[in-house]
Amino acid sequence: MTTVWQISQMERTLADGGVVVCHWRANASETVGTGDDAVTYSATSYGTAGFTPDPSASDYVPYDSITEEVALDWCFANGVDKDATETSLQANIDAQINPVTASGVPW
Repeated sequence: MTTVWQISQMERTLADGGVVVCHWRANASETVGTGDDAVTYSATSYGTAGFTPDPSASDYVPYDSITEEVALDWCFANGVDKDATETSLQANIDAQINPVTASGVPW
């Protein structure tokens, strides 16, 4: 499975540019088979992480200097469990590949 983490939006205070919320997304995909028989399965998880920025702190990063990597690191350090999220995405994809339930009607 390949997982791509991204920040889709940030909320900040205008007075000091401190980021107070990051909206993150993890997009996972796995391709089964090869050539014309290949099927790609996907799953997505979305959430937010909140922060209390301190402009006087030595590690403070102003809004204009934040990279996506920095923002994701903040998320992982503030409650976003990367491993658990990726495990859940893998379970979702596994269930798509090998379903154990189905829906419909018999007629």
